Amino acid sequence: MNVSSVWLVLKLLIVLICAVGGYFIATQVSVLSTYAWAEWIGALAGTIFALLVLAFEKVIKRVPLKIILGGTSGLILGLFVARLIGSSFTSLQNPTVQVSIYVILSCIFGYIGMVLGSFKFAELMAGVPWFGKSWNKPESPKILDTSVIIDGRIADVAEAGFIEGPLIVPEFVLQELQHIADSQDPLRKAKGRRGLEILKRLQDLNTVEVRIDRQNTSDTLDVDTKLVALAERVNGKILTNDYNLAKVAELHGIQVLNMHRLAHAMRPQVLPGETLRLQILKEGREEGQGIAYLEDGTMVVVENASRYLGKEVEAAVTSVLQTPGGRMIFTTLKNVDEGRQH
Repeated sequence: MNVSSVWLVLKLLIVLICAVGGYFIATQVSVLSTYAWAEWIGALAGTIFALLVLAFEKVIKRVPLKIILGGTSGLILGLFVARLIGSSFTSLQNPTVQVSIYVILSCIFGYIGMVLGSFKFAELMAGVPWFGKSWNKPESPKILDTSVIIDGRIADVAEAGFIEGPLIVPEFVLQELQHIADSQDPLRKAKGRRGLEILKRLQDLNTVEVRIDRQNTSDTLDVDTKLVALAERVNGKILTNDYNLAKVAELHGIQVLNMHRLAHAMRPQVLPGETLRLQILKEGREEGQGIAYLEDGTMVVVENASRYLGKEVEAAVTSVLQTPGGRMIFTTLKNVDEGRQH
């Protein structure tokens, strides 16, 4: 029996216990005992209560542990303070007034304690030896999919220290990489092996923690659905280059990190009038144009440079065209007589 099956059995057991408990509680309440269907109404109420608790579980999963602990501790402390203050009103003769005052004090101090505990508990723990550093350290797990692993740039980014929080690699992603590496197609086989090598490189880094998530998921679900479910379970972000997966994840309210977007944002800015040193690699579509490329792969169109094919020239930027597929830089030759063989 896998982990998912165990959780399902436990949830069904909770519903059953609440239903049976509601049934017997209804039999003991004198007001309800006169009704013929009182026991079954109690069982229904218990079932509804259990379902509400299980539904609330999804909300709790997305709340950080420090907020849960802080809010609970603050609530308990607030109720304790309310009890102390309420004890000074025991001399009142009217019990209704006593109860009303205690309820009001409990609501006020309980709420204040819960709010303060939720937002200030981390600061309190920061002053406790042995716990301060680890408690304040934010954990923002990033879930890797197959595309971003095969891409390989994630290893360079992690090695440079730009990735915080653990990197989570699901077991089914590992299996998919292994399947690709065992392919008869030489290109797919090379990609699969590259992905496995990138994972090994990530595991050897000291700048980031790599975790393998081995929790079993339904085999009937596709990989994208499994990744989204995992991100919801661990309250993490998805690292992917897959456009469709990114859109599905965003619809579920999950933050997506895309390596292509990062690479696009990190490209150096080029301004009109700036001088570039380029090697003309081929002729352009228009007569006399030469084509060159920057280190990041950006295509540069150089006017009247086709005659310098294979040579290095200096060119001045005239304009930059941004398109959905990338950008193109248009330039004109500068110091034409200095064009020289590279």
